[in-house]
Amino acid sequence: MAKKTSKRSTKIDMTAMCDVAFLLLSFFVMTSTAKLPEPYPVDTPASTVQQKLPESNLVTVTVGDKMVFFTIADRELRVATLDKVAETYNIQFTAEQKKAFDLMDGFGVKVSELPALLNMKGSDRNKDGLQKGIPFDETDNQLKEWVLSARFAAREIHNNELKIAIKGDAEEQYPTIKKVIDILQEQKINKFYLVTGLRGEDF
Repeated sequence: MAKKTSKRSTKIDMTAMCDVAFLLLSFFVMTSTAKLPEPYPVDTPASTVQQKLPESNLVTVTVGDKMVFFTIADRELRVATLDKVAETYNIQFTAEQKKAFDLMDGFGVKVSELPALLNMKGSDRNKDGLQKGIPFDETDNQLKEWVLSARFAAREIHNNELKIAIKGDAEEQYPTIKKVIDILQEQKINKFYLVTGLRGEDF
């Protein structure tokens, strides 16, 4: 006579697995850094160099279509730089405008136009054609003042020399890049990073 075996439930309790999955998801969401939109995206020239840029105490000068944009990586350094530029040009920024600047990665407008830019919504600041670049010619060299102010702020905050990177479009003409380099060399800055796109070695 065949003996009947009791059927066992094949149900698996997934509660612990779900808890672990949500914990991992929460960890990655809270520790990741969102990439802020650039005021003027450029296609950098290709290179096989794999050296990474510093994550702090760094400013990036982006050059494209004969326009210059300024990016400050360190949030603490941003507001300190803004205060020094405001003092130089005798412009007052409100607390709300400083908060907006603290959250803004890069920009490319005249100092006189910066308050209006900061009053806009974040999604409206990077509309095409809105930011015309920072003046950097002989008659109005505001880029020089931004670099100088950022350097003074870096010395006060980090007690270290500011690191500078130039991010030029691959199609940009050399004279525009040279003008930016000349501005840096006028301040005796002879060491800086050149941002390129990474490609594999093909030779």
